[in-house]
Formats: sequence, C-alpha cells, structure tokens
Amino acid sequence: MATEREILTTRIVCRAVLPVIKVMIADDPAMQRRFAGVTGTVRFVAKDESGPVGAQLHFNDGELEIVQGPGDRADVTFSFGSVAKMNAMFAGKPVIPWIQGWTNLGLLLRVFSVLLGLKLLMPTAKPKTPEQARLKVKMTLFMVSTALSQLNKSGDPDMAAWTAKQPERIYQWSVGGAEDIACYLKVKAGQTKAGRGFYARRKPFVHMIFRNTDAALPVLSNSIDTVQAMAQGLVVNEGSPEYGAKIGDFMLRIAGLLS
Repeated sequence: MATEREILTTRIVCRAVLPVIKVMIADDPAMQRRFAGVTGTVRFVAKDESGPVGAQLHFNDGELEIVQGPGDRADVTFSFGSVAKMNAMFAGKPVIPWIQGWTNLGLLLRVFSVLLGLKLLMPTAKPKTPEQARLKVKMTLFMVSTALSQLNKSGDPDMAAWTAKQPERIYQWSVGGAEDIACYLKVKAGQTKAGRGFYARRKPFVHMIFRNTDAALPVLSNSIDTVQAMAQGLVVNEGSPEYGAKIGDFMLRIAGLLS
C-alpha cells in the first residue's frame, strides 16, 4: 500500500503538475499546432490496495480539461503497478508503464511529446532558448502555487498549522511585471486557494518579485537559495521576511516531493 508521502506526491502530480500542460500547449506554437483539433481521452492510473488512483486528460477539439480520478475508459491509458512508479515517471526516472491504446497512435505520440515537455519542470532541465526559459519559469510558478494549496488541502500537519491562524493574506509571485507570469496563494483561517495573475482585491502580504526570467531560473531550480538571490538582486521580497522565508521552505518541500 502506498505511503502517505507517495499519496501526497500523486495528489500534487495530478492536481498541480498535469494542469500546467495547458500552459505548455497555449504558449508553445509547436504544441498548439500539434494539438489543434485533437479529440480524445488519456488516463494515468496507478494500482494501490486502497483502490486505483490517477487522473485524465480530456482533449476536445484541441481544448484540454484535467479530470481527477483514474476513470474507467480512455483512448490511451498509461498503467502503473504502484503509486510510487507513477510518481517516479513524472519525476523523470526511467519507469516504463503498461500502455493501452496503440491503435490511437497519433494521440499517443502527441502525449509522449507532452510528457517530454513536462521534463522542463525538472530542476536539472536547462532551457535552450529564451522562449523555453520563459515557459519553464511560468510553468514552475503556476505548478508551485497550486501545489502549496494542495499541500494544505491534503491536511499536511505543518502546512495546516501554518495556515490555521492566519487572517486573509495573499502570497504573490511575479516576474519583471509580466502580467502573464504571475500567480498567488490566498490564505485565510486554514483555507487556501491558488490563482493566476495579480490578486487585485488586497495588497500582497508577501510579494516575491523576480527581476526577469533569467533571475528566476536559478531560484526555481534550487541552485541558489532565496537569501543569496536577494543579495545578488535577482529577487525582491516585499512584505514579511519571516513569512516569506516560511513559504520558501514549503516551496523547497514541494520540490523534494516531486524529485
């Protein structure tokens, strides 16, 4: 049976990692062309003693919807013998799933390209172009803000204790003022909600502002810590330094779960 850590990692994969596929398809012209007009369902399912777990990608004329739960039928299915093995594949490790749906070869090949694209999220992945660097930063920030909320919704004791006594607060991330590379985490009395863009109704309690995408890359890839990044002028942390550091610790924990 899967451990609590493995189940938590799967939750983050399904609810925070898979959704950024939408960003990849929307922002990468080659991906846009590849999925234009595509209709079909792809499911990722892992066996567990408590029952199968997973999620589905529903494509409808090129539009993508992420559906939680393993489902029971799809055009293409990636099956894993355990939750740990599915997590390992999404962490970029050499895991080969059982694949059903080879007759839908076009859809299958497109999904392979998406899975390869998700490797850009890995800390060790080095973008080869400015466009890839921008996409990596955007996908990572969107994934992390959602993952932080899922960490709280899962009942994680540390995260739950940290959010429980907070009044309504906004933790904001942005890159060089770009409207489309911004996201936030709303915290209020133990509840959390992740969002994209700039939160307009309240001034951020903590706002982590990266100078540009090149400045964000080493921080989001964990090759430099926030304190060093601030000293080098790569990022400005507006607001509470104590709470900014704490949210940074939780970001590192997310990275640890997904590695």
